[in-house]
Amino acid sequence: MKDILKNLLDGKISVDEAESQLRVNEFQELGDNVKFDTHRKQRVGVCEAVYSKGKTDDDLVNIINNVEFKDNLIITRLDESRFNRIKNQFNDNVLEKLTFYKEASILTINKKEIEKKNLSVGIITAGTADVPVAQEARITIEQSGYNAITTYDVGIAGIHRLLNKISFLVENEVDVIIAVAGMEGALPSVVAGLVDIPIIAVPTSTGYGVGEKGFTALFAMLQSCAPGISVVNIDNGYGAAVNAITILNQIDKHK
Repeated sequence: MKDILKNLLDGKISVDEAESQLRVNEFQELGDNVKFDTHRKQRVGVCEAVYSKGKTDDDLVNIINNVEFKDNLIITRLDESRFNRIKNQFNDNVLEKLTFYKEASILTINKKEIEKKNLSVGIITAGTADVPVAQEARITIEQSGYNAITTYDVGIAGIHRLLNKISFLVENEVDVIIAVAGMEGALPSVVAGLVDIPIIAVPTSTGYGVGEKGFTALFAMLQSCAPGISVVNIDNGYGAAVNAITILNQIDKHK
């Protein structure tokens, strides 16, 4: 964009030409199926992520090999068996830059070094079964350069575990807390009643009976009597992380 604007100011291109080039630079089109947002980081402050489910292997390989993304790229919900099936189709320059996180089902491709920042997000889970969703959030946060401080399996079924870990997060001066819970989804309410830190609640599909698929946890978080809680969709660790990153970006901007 800077190059285009400079060329415009220098009289090398017309206003119409500048407009056309700016529009072209908004996305990259790869065949009929892919219109990739190459400027998401510059526009909204979070690097582009590709949701792998619903895409064919060919589409996914096409994106990974051919998109000219400027920053780093995240591929979400990519399970290990599928990663192993397609990784041999990646270009050599991609293989040098990728990292696969089995537990979180995330692939990262880092074209440049991540700039480290001082702000932090605390991530807490009710149970061990909630950890994959929490790990999706952790990796997304770290891809934006912020610190993620985690403590897992401290749900209200053994609430004595929780109080010490909340103190741990407060002592580490986290700026946002992501609370991940399934079953009855009570963890975010308890945490929000004890701290003066923004809480982002993530319901998970952990549970059975009326709690199956995470709807009980979702409704409980939406209905919480503790104020100051934001709630994202079921199992949406990525969305919770982006919410947290947006908050931290604003803090950074006004420091």
